[in-house]
Amino acid sequence: MKSFYKLTFIALFFIISCTKTTKKEVEKKDTYTQDNYNKKEVTITMRDGVKLHTTIYSPKDVSKTYPILLQRTPYSCKPYGESEFRTKIGPNLNLMKEGNIIVYQDVRGRWMSEGVYDNMRAYIPNKKTNESDEVSDTYDTIDWLVKNVENNNGNVGTWGISYPGHYATVSTIDAHPALKAASPQACIGDFFFDDFHHNGAFLLSYFKAISLFGTYKDQPTDSAWYSFPDMKTQDQYQFFLDKGPLKNLNEYFQYDRLDVKTTESKNRIDDFFWKEIVEHPNYDSVWQSKGIIQHLNKVPSTVATMIVGGFFDAEDLYGPLETYKGIEKHQPENYNTLVLGPWDHGGWSRNKVKNTVGNYYFGDSISLKFQKEVETKFFNHFLKGDGSKNSGLPEAYVFDTGKKEWKSYDVWPPQNTQKQSFYLSENQELTSDKKSETKINFISNLKRPVPYSEDIKTVFTPRKYMTDDQRFAARRPDVLVFETDVLTEDFTLAGDILAKLKVATTGTAADWIVKVIDVHPADLKNDNKEMQTHLKLSNYHLMVRSEVMRGRFRNSFSNPEPFTPNKKTDVNIKLQDVFHTFKKGHKLQIQIQSTWFPLIDLNPQTYVENIYKADEKDFKTQTHTIFTDSSIEFSTLK
Repeated sequence: MKSFYKLTFIALFFIISCTKTTKKEVEKKDTYTQDNYNKKEVTITMRDGVKLHTTIYSPKDVSKTYPILLQRTPYSCKPYGESEFRTKIGPNLNLMKEGNIIVYQDVRGRWMSEGVYDNMRAYIPNKKTNESDEVSDTYDTIDWLVKNVENNNGNVGTWGISYPGHYATVSTIDAHPALKAASPQACIGDFFFDDFHHNGAFLLSYFKAISLFGTYKDQPTDSAWYSFPDMKTQDQYQFFLDKGPLKNLNEYFQYDRLDVKTTESKNRIDDFFWKEIVEHPNYDSVWQSKGIIQHLNKVPSTVATMIVGGFFDAEDLYGPLETYKGIEKHQPENYNTLVLGPWDHGGWSRNKVKNTVGNYYFGDSISLKFQKEVETKFFNHFLKGDGSKNSGLPEAYVFDTGKKEWKSYDVWPPQNTQKQSFYLSENQELTSDKKSETKINFISNLKRPVPYSEDIKTVFTPRKYMTDDQRFAARRPDVLVFETDVLTEDFTLAGDILAKLKVATTGTAADWIVKVIDVHPADLKNDNKEMQTHLKLSNYHLMVRSEVMRGRFRNSFSNPEPFTPNKKTDVNIKLQDVFHTFKKGHKLQIQIQSTWFPLIDLNPQTYVENIYKADEKDFKTQTHTIFTDSSIEFSTLK
């Protein structure tokens, strides 16, 4: 039972970052909200009659009015009970201590709210009378709050990280007139490209998180109704290798037999999210309907947006970038700003002085500066100030992860960029000119797939690998390496990256993984005391960006197709935006591989209609080919 509650705690804080403070600071903050806020719990009735549990923290000082800051979440409004207080409320401590009305709401079908939960519930553009979706739930909630919460000034802001970030995006669609500011942070944009999928490949490393979203609940509860699979090992790589095809995981989603020692049917699935994944392997109408970025043309000019993301966010980087770009495309006159920093998932919300991602150190007080000088300024201007477009904040506030410094731009990507291509040449060279047209072969052995990390551990969701030293991969024969000479001057990437691969395979299916690496000089000394002891900054191979393409989707995510064995084929892979300077004395390296385990599931390397239902016999070792007229197109700063 203790382990059950421990896992429940992990799930609840899957998105919300923990704050590390001194004992004295903890004691001080333990009573701050209780000393300065009143707490009230209410149920708000939606237009279709469903009641949503809502927690309201209002300042005890009633001598003035305050804006409302609303977060809608599937991760619980805990602690429940009007005498139980959170120690931290709101987007950051500054906004908490300045005084705002802070509201949390359990979304439909989660925790203490009524209704049936639908993971990434689809937006309904033309709703019938009493028909609801998350857009209308948000609208109805804001309408009730501004009419019923005392001492509010009529202005509402929304915020959230990850899934709550998605609900912040939702709030901007057909927005309530009172909504003046929204900050979607690490926001999910489309579930076929965020979190559980990347370009059609399944993120096997998210296995433990499936039940958090797919366990059925039919009535309000203040206790966890889901449980997590017990892998009974610390070796995640070996666990999934031994399990074999994805269909062998079905038994972990049969909830009346949690010990998975015996099952009546290995094909039965009780988890509705896992079943949705298994039955919809392609980008069909189910996934398409759940995307929110397709509807960003419905964000009114009355809502100011600040999109926040981390350059090393393993879970949700696609969403923030596409949300920002979508609003820019459809609503260019809107106030819309972008903040991208050297953070992993939600790193900007932490109150740590030292900012690291995994083993890599980026500087001090980066998150604290963002909270005080950017996030607080944004909400205050639009909720307490005049709300003009002259907020004092830049359009794009981005962190150069190579130079380790902030830059401000009028637009993202910056206007002064150009496209520059490098070719995957012979002798492990990455060259600015195409030197030849030949081929390089490597064997992809599914019994020995390339690991995504050196660490031996199981994770709820992977994060630190985004900055991991890639030397371990560079030294494998099934990872192709291409790199420049030592750079004689700084070289800055600013924007997206497009890998234009020319490939072939002896099979009929394959995955293709591209990694962009910053190879550090040999004479660097460690600057992070928390770095894993087996590592050195000397010759560190920093992964700047990486991405996978499930080859069957190379031409269409909706209509997959096999490879013709041994036929030269184009596979283009878009890698998410970076802002990184490869400094003088460093080298730019590209790694190409076809397995990345168990970050993503194994491709059988023979074409099957549905990989989630593939058999052991479908999985075969194949020889893959990269042709030297393959190139990587960068967006470079002039």
